[in-house]
Amino acid sequence: MSNSSAGTGIKDRWLKIWGNFEEKHPKLAKWVYQIFYFFVFSMGVTIIQYLFFTFMPGILGKELAGTEFMWPQVEMNILGVPFTWSLLGYNVLYDAAGEVMIGGGLGYFISYEVGSFVAQCINFPLQRNITFKSHGNPVYQAMWYFIAWVLISLICNGFNNLWMPIAAAYVAPAIYNILVTFITGGVSMIIFFFVFKIIFPEGEAKKEK
Repeated sequence: MSNSSAGTGIKDRWLKIWGNFEEKHPKLAKWVYQIFYFFVFSMGVTIIQYLFFTFMPGILGKELAGTEFMWPQVEMNILGVPFTWSLLGYNVLYDAAGEVMIGGGLGYFISYEVGSFVAQCINFPLQRNITFKSHGNPVYQAMWYFIAWVLISLICNGFNNLWMPIAAAYVAPAIYNILVTFITGGVSMIIFFFVFKIIFPEGEAKKEK
């Protein structure tokens, strides 16, 4: 039997199993389908964000990395690491010699927001058309998606700025960016899933009479 025939056989068996499961448990099957595709697409755009977080700060350079942009500014000290907490922006990072390090300041803030925005531009049509199969008004949905993204970004920024300065002091930049990407992605994914359930109603758009 050829590899293509074997692959077709496995696919057919899987489709049969899924079809039976969907017929017996339609509501549960819908949740499983949505969670699966939501996770796959979310992880895909998470990788895109990681690439922005990792490479864009270096491209923007040390001048922006050394430019402070933070609001509001609340002085804190956790685990012996003094830092300034903010809802928007990031601390400027310095090495042991006092030199500016790539990975903080205005450069990292721009990289974070650009990476997150680009990821959501890719995520929006995938989640709307494939995961939730929604046919609602795309302009209305995009507007609420943008509002949700802004609010979730603020929540994640505030949360990140509590632990990121500490992580930066103890771990390598590559590990630091992985932590930022997956912790931020994990928190936002949970919130976004239920937001999507609201703004992406399933079925055809309602026609005005």
